[in-house]
Amino acid sequence: MSEACSNNCRECGETCSERKAEKMDFRESPHDLSQIKKVIAIVSGKGGVGKSLVTAMLAVLTARDGYNTAILDADITGPSIPKAFGLTQKASADETGLFPVKSRTDIKIMSVNLLLAHDTDPVIWRGPIIANTVKQFWTDVIWGDIDFMFIDMPPGTGDVALTVFQSLAVDGIIVVTSPQELVSMIVSKAVKMAKMMDIPILGLVENMGYVKCPGCGEEIAFFGDSKIEETAKKHGIPILAKLPVDPKLAGACDKGMIELFDGKWLDEAAASLKNSLREG
Repeated sequence: MSEACSNNCRECGETCSERKAEKMDFRESPHDLSQIKKVIAIVSGKGGVGKSLVTAMLAVLTARDGYNTAILDADITGPSIPKAFGLTQKASADETGLFPVKSRTDIKIMSVNLLLAHDTDPVIWRGPIIANTVKQFWTDVIWGDIDFMFIDMPPGTGDVALTVFQSLAVDGIIVVTSPQELVSMIVSKAVKMAKMMDIPILGLVENMGYVKCPGCGEEIAFFGDSKIEETAKKHGIPILAKLPVDPKLAGACDKGMIELFDGKWLDEAAASLKNSLREG
């Protein structure tokens, strides 16, 4: 190492034993007609824990406060976002790019189910094609001016997760879990992957943590004692919310009326996101 070394290996043409490897940046730019301020990925270690529900609810809450909100449905083989919002029309395109479909409250949504002839048509593609489709939802869709984009991720740590974390400008992730100890173990895998990819972890959301007795109001641990406190402490990340088993929420999704849900479970999480936007 030269005595005059500035420790800036990017601008140095010398070769030495202490030269630092440059970190490769594989991020893709969004469409030229898209300006996206905050990108939040909603992830889980396994399926069936309510990731799409949390994605939809956070989008609804930010839209209610007047923010321009979008959802990129990255769960290509199991898309459920269009159903939750009651979308029946298909996405359109021209020579400029793809246009997302707007929900009743002007949330912009892009999902593979908005491109298929029938909602029940299966997507039988190999991993690289699925991952490339997600990337195209970022690069080829004309999102316009967006304050918050929520990415509904598929479960696990496979091709799509790697593509999103490497190729999209993700500002942070929210991890969705349920109370079982097995799920908490799997969540740890998602958390560790995010840390390895240098993606900030904003916090945990526990879904199906309890059911409230309609008679006395007592909260019953439907799946046993929660493990979320242990998981949060283990990884040093905050708990953003605990959602109950609520038939009204399930009914709202089934009827395509998630924009009408009434509940304050995710208010603090949404407020934290809005503060981060104001701060920079």
